[in-house]
Amino acid sequence: MPLSSPLYPSSIDITAEQAGARLDLFLTEYLKDFSRAKIQNLLKSEDILLNTKPAKAKINLKTGDVININILEQTDEQQQPYAKDLNLDILYQDDDIIVINKPSGLIVHPGVGTDDNTLVHGLLHATNGQLIGGEEQQPDRPGIVHRLDKDTSGCIIASKTTQAYNHLVEQFKSRTTTRKIYLAVTEKTPSQPSGTIDTQMGRHPVDRVKMAVLNDGGKNAITDYKVLYSATTEESNKVTNTSLIRCHLHTGRTHQIRVHLKHLGCPILGDVIYAKTKKQQPQVPRLMLHAWQLSIQHPRTGEQLYFTSPIPECFEPWTKQVEQIDNLN
Repeated sequence: MPLSSPLYPSSIDITAEQAGARLDLFLTEYLKDFSRAKIQNLLKSEDILLNTKPAKAKINLKTGDVININILEQTDEQQQPYAKDLNLDILYQDDDIIVINKPSGLIVHPGVGTDDNTLVHGLLHATNGQLIGGEEQQPDRPGIVHRLDKDTSGCIIASKTTQAYNHLVEQFKSRTTTRKIYLAVTEKTPSQPSGTIDTQMGRHPVDRVKMAVLNDGGKNAITDYKVLYSATTEESNKVTNTSLIRCHLHTGRTHQIRVHLKHLGCPILGDVIYAKTKKQQPQVPRLMLHAWQLSIQHPRTGEQLYFTSPIPECFEPWTKQVEQIDNLN
């Protein structure tokens, strides 16, 4: 049957804010559980239409455009992930947990329209199939206790036993023994060099694929931030301002950092959902958000563990300006 759910409607009406994005790049972020290869295949098979006509990948979207998507539901057999060698960057592994430096562009778990290039497939290979969740966990995401957006890179942890899964889920829920630090490169600089963003967040009232800061309803979302470096440059007679910002999450809402930094007037470079990326300078190859540091209490020994994910090379124009970036805490 055609794809249809609150997150994946069969028809997408392009708003003024979304206008200007290239179709394939927009869909890559809009359909966050789809791989780039899957979207390209859907375009080639003419299962994605733009204004009732077969869509072209590189066309720029306009306000009022209508995208229609036709995707068949997967069978139960297709939804069962299997082991595949994805050459994952393993930061740590023992009998209970595995910690990965997830690359940008890798989907965490299978979903509607995904192929076998997900973190779960790679983790099943890296753990020899010892990727285990709790009793209520969905079968297509074994061991997954928290998520990173597809285009966010960095530290992510998974469980190899039911006891580890339950312990980690409770840690992330209570936020008493976990710490997650991110690095983001934004356009513009916050008016204050550091602070705490404390808002209510929920689904955008109009564009249901987005999250938003809400005046009423939603869930509490708290992010501490600190500007590590900001720069003003002039290119082609245009003055641009960018910043390297460290974010400490106290809650774990979907798209929390992306929404909170936009709320400050500083959307992340390369964010095709919350920024007008075609107008951003400099142009960047990806979403400039990296899950840099992760700390958890070991689910069996009780030892507090600290993990640091190498900072991607594309962050260097900003990180190289900060002394002892690897030692920041």
